[in-house]
Amino acid sequence: MAHTVGGCSLALIFIIVLLLVKANIDACKRGDVTVEPSHVISLGSAVNISCSLKPEQGCSQYPSFNMLILYKFNRRINFLHGHFLSSQVTGLPLGTTVFLCKLACSKNKELRICGAEISVGVVPEQPQNLSCIQKGAHGTVTCIWDRGRDTHLYTAYTLQLNGPKNLTWWKQCNDHYCDHLDLGVNLTPELPESSYTAQVTAINSLGSASSLPSTFTFLDIVRPLPPWDIRIKCVNASVNKCILQWRDEGLVLLNRFRYRPNSSKSWKMVHATNAKGRYDLLDLKPFTEYEFQISSKLHLHKGIWSDWSESLRTQTPEEEPTGTLDVWYMKKHIDYSRQQISLFWKNMSMSEARGKILHYRVTLQEVAVVKVTLQNITEHTFWTWVIPRTGNWVVTVSATNSKGSTLPTYINITDLCGAGLLAPRQVSANSKGVDDIMVTWEHPGKAAPAVQEYVVEWRELHPRGDTPPLNWLRSTPYNVSALISENIKPYSCYEINVYALSGDQRGCSSTWGNSKHKAPRRGPYINAISEEKGSVLISWNEIPAQEQMGCLLHYRIYWKEQDSNSQPQLCEIPYRVSPNSHSIDNLQPRVTYVLWMTALTAAGESPPGNKREFCLPGKANWSVFVAPSICIAVVIVGIFSMRYFRQKLFVLLSALRPQWCSKEIPDPANSTWAKKYPIMEKTQLPLDRLLTDWSNPEEPELLVINEVLQVTPVFRHPHHPNWPDKGQGVQGHYTSEEDAAYSAPSLPPPKALIAETGQLVDLYKMLGSRGPDSKPEHLTSPLTVLSVDYLPTHEGYLPSNIEYLPSHEDPMTDSLEELEPQHICLSVFPSSSLHPLTFSCDKKLTLDRLKMGCSSLML
Repeated sequence: MAHTVGGCSLALIFIIVLLLVKANIDACKRGDVTVEPSHVISLGSAVNISCSLKPEQGCSQYPSFNMLILYKFNRRINFLHGHFLSSQVTGLPLGTTVFLCKLACSKNKELRICGAEISVGVVPEQPQNLSCIQKGAHGTVTCIWDRGRDTHLYTAYTLQLNGPKNLTWWKQCNDHYCDHLDLGVNLTPELPESSYTAQVTAINSLGSASSLPSTFTFLDIVRPLPPWDIRIKCVNASVNKCILQWRDEGLVLLNRFRYRPNSSKSWKMVHATNAKGRYDLLDLKPFTEYEFQISSKLHLHKGIWSDWSESLRTQTPEEEPTGTLDVWYMKKHIDYSRQQISLFWKNMSMSEARGKILHYRVTLQEVAVVKVTLQNITEHTFWTWVIPRTGNWVVTVSATNSKGSTLPTYINITDLCGAGLLAPRQVSANSKGVDDIMVTWEHPGKAAPAVQEYVVEWRELHPRGDTPPLNWLRSTPYNVSALISENIKPYSCYEINVYALSGDQRGCSSTWGNSKHKAPRRGPYINAISEEKGSVLISWNEIPAQEQMGCLLHYRIYWKEQDSNSQPQLCEIPYRVSPNSHSIDNLQPRVTYVLWMTALTAAGESPPGNKREFCLPGKANWSVFVAPSICIAVVIVGIFSMRYFRQKLFVLLSALRPQWCSKEIPDPANSTWAKKYPIMEKTQLPLDRLLTDWSNPEEPELLVINEVLQVTPVFRHPHHPNWPDKGQGVQGHYTSEEDAAYSAPSLPPPKALIAETGQLVDLYKMLGSRGPDSKPEHLTSPLTVLSVDYLPTHEGYLPSNIEYLPSHEDPMTDSLEELEPQHICLSVFPSSSLHPLTFSCDKKLTLDRLKMGCSSLML
C-alpha cells in the first residue's frame, strides 16, 4: 500500500514539471528576448534588450513585412522590420519592469514572441540597533534590528549568536521585511556574567551588509515576567496604612510601583529594593478609587524592567468628612405673617466627603430662643420650611458619613435684597460659547469697602426636566466678573442675580442671559380677545420653553383691517412687563380687524402666531341725546308752569279716560232709609239717633261721584262771590289752592238738620235725575241754591228735601254755561259720561262725608 502511494506521488510531480516546460516552450516558440548585463541591476544602470525571430517563424503570407515591436509594459518603445531588434533602456525605476516583444504581420494583428522582467534595486544597508532579549528565566533569546531602507529585491537576513565555550547559534529569515528573529535558545543564570555576541547579516543579488556585533550578558538581556496576584489591604480599615502585596520571580531585586486616582491622568511612582512582594503605602486618600501597577528587574543597575503588571483597581476606606458645606437660600413671602425658606447646598468633593454621605442634618433656630426650634435629617441637597416673618433666624447644615460629620455651616436668614446701598451696579450677562456665560458688574459705590463676598446665582427661567432649581458660585470682593458654566444649556434663558454680602446684610441686582440664542421658532398663541372699558384686551399663551430659543425681549402685536392691503400697525411690549395679556386702545368700533403676535430675542423675530379676527362693537353717543332732552324738558316745564295749559292738559287726559273708569252716582232714593221715612216739609231728626248711626263701626257704603258741579250760595253770602272763570274745572281728585273757588260757611247747629223750603233747589233730585245721557244744559239756574241733607244710616240714605227738588223741565240759565268747562271727547274708549267736575275732593266721595243743608253745601 505504501509503494502504491509513493508511485502516484512521483507520477504527479512528473506531470507538473512537464506542463511547466511545455508552457515555457509555448511562451517563446516564435523567438527569444535577451537582457544584458543581467535581469537584476542597480538603480541608475542601463540594460540592453534584444528580440530575435526563430527560423520560419515570421509572417507566412508576407515574409518581407516582418516588423518587430518592443513594449515596456503596454507602451511601445521601439520597432524594426526584419528578424532582429535590439534596444538600450536607461532610467528604470526601483522594482520590476516587464518588457514584451511582438511581431506585426498586418496593421490589425500582432503576435507575441517573448518577454523579460528586469528588477532594479539597491545593495542592503548595514542593520542598525541590534538588541537581544530573553523574557523570563525560562524564555528564549529574541533579537531585533533596523533593516534600513528597502532594497526592492529579495534580501536574506542571517542572525548569529556566539557564546562561551565557542558555542554558536544562527538562524536565517526569509521574510521580505525581516527585522527580528527568535533563536529558540534559552540562556541560563548559571553564568550570569558570561558574555554573548550577536550579529545579523543582510544579503541580496547586488551585495551584502553586516551589523556591528552586540555583546551582552545574561543579566543584561533577561526581562523578568510581570508581577501577578496583586492585592491591597488597609490596616484597621484606615488609609493611614495600606499594604500592597504581589508575587514575583525569585531573581528579582528591584521593584517599582505606580498608582493614581481614577479621576487623575498622572501617575505617582515609587521604587522599592528587595521588597519581596510587599510594600506599605501611607499617603492614600480615603474613599478614593485607585489604580495600581508593579514592574520588576533582576539587578539594581543592569537589566531590563519587566512589563507593567495588570492594573489593580480598588477603593480605599472612608474617613470622617472634612470642611463645611456651601449653603445658599431663598425666601418667599406666603402672607403677612409667614415666609417660606428654601435651603440649598452643594455636594461635597470626594476629598472633603471622604466617604459616602448618608444624610444631612438641618437645624433651624430663632436667635432670641436658646432651644433649637426645628431639626431635620434629609438625604437631598435642599430643604424647605415655613417660619414666621418676625424674629431673626439661623440655620445650620452638616453632612454625615459612616465615620462622622462635618462642622456645621451657619447662615443667617435675612432679606437678600434688603440693603440697597450694597446692590451691585451695571449687572450684565454675555455669551462666551455654547455652555458659558460671562457675568460682569460694578462695585456698589461707597459701600464697596464693606463687601466681604459676592455670590452669583442663576437658575433657568423656564425649568425643563431634571434641571437643578438653583446654582451659585462665590467670588472674592475684588472681582467684578464671573464665568458661569455649571448646568448651562444653549438656547435656554437664565435669571442671574448678583448678591453683595456684608455681615448679615445683602444687596442684589439681577439680569437675564443665555449662552446661545436665535429667533423663536413660533409666535405666541392668542387665546382670547375681549372688550374692556372701550379697549381691546388680548390674552395669549406663553411660548413653550423649548421653542423660545433664548431670552425673550419683546412681544409684538400686529393688527390691520380685514381684507386690507395696507401695512399692519404694531404695538411692542417688553416681555417682563406683560407676560400674557395687553390692551390696545386705538381700534375703531364696528371695524373687523385681524390680529396676530410675534416674539423677539436678540437674534431676531419669530414667525407670526395664530391670527384672530375681532370687531369692536359700537357704543351709543350719549352727548347726542342729552342736549336735546334737556332743551325739551326745559320747554315742557315752562309750558306747564302756566295755569291755562295745565287745565287744558287735565281736560285732555279726562277725555282720554276709558269708559270703564267712569261710574254713575247711585240713586239714594232706592235706599232702605228713603223708603222708611216719609217726605215732610220740615223734618227734624233727633240728634241722638243721628249720632248713634254715625258711631256705628260698620263701613258705610261707598258712593263714587265722578262729576260734581261747583256752586256757591250767593244769596246767603253775598260778600263771597268766588265764581270760577269760564272753562275752569277740575278733573278727578286733583284740586289746587289757586283753582279752589268755594268757601264753606259755618255749619248749622248739630241738634237738628232743617230743610228750608222755598230757598234751596232740591239738589238730590238734580243729581238723581242725571242719567248716563244727561247734559249740563238741563241743570237749574246757578243762582238757585240746591241743598240736600244726605244722611247715612244702617238701612240706606235719605235726603231731607226730596219734595222741593226742581223738575227736569225747568230751563237752565245761560250763566251755567259759563261755569261749565269745555268737553273734548278724544277717547278711543266708549263713554257715557265725560263731563268734567267743577270741584274736586279726594279720590272717592262717600255720602257719609257729604252734608247738605238749606244754607250751605260743604264737604
